[in-house]
Amino acid sequence: MHVVNLDNAELADMDGLRFGFPLSSATATASTAVVYMEFEPGAELPSHTDSAEELLLVLEGAAEGTIGDETGRLQAGEIAVVPALAPHGLRNVGDGTLRVVGFFSSSTNIGVFERPLPTGDQVVVVGAPFVLAAPLPEAAAA
Repeated sequence: MHVVNLDNAELADMDGLRFGFPLSSATATASTAVVYMEFEPGAELPSHTDSAEELLLVLEGAAEGTIGDETGRLQAGEIAVVPALAPHGLRNVGDGTLRVVGFFSSSTNIGVFERPLPTGDQVVVVGAPFVLAAPLPEAAAA
């Protein structure tokens, strides 16, 4: 049995957003992947698209989420459905830490962010033997 304790998950830090991918094809899942995120007050996950459908479960705190043209609030115990390739993002609107788990319908996921992340990367591939991230090339001048 493969068990992940989210309290001990290895997380990267990006401007008050800590995140990790404890389960994916890189850790031997066949058809699902998981992202775990912790947001400090005011921190956000920028708008992006994912190649797979995602279920976002709020474990703790309050979030403002945008999926496509809709914006709404999510609280602990609520789940949002994000269709594949729908632009979406999250922001912590509470006073404490926001904890969210995302469940992907595929063990490999390609995320494309509307603007480069603080690392300069704009495309993130989860589920390869390791997480791949890269900037998008500049558009060619016409």
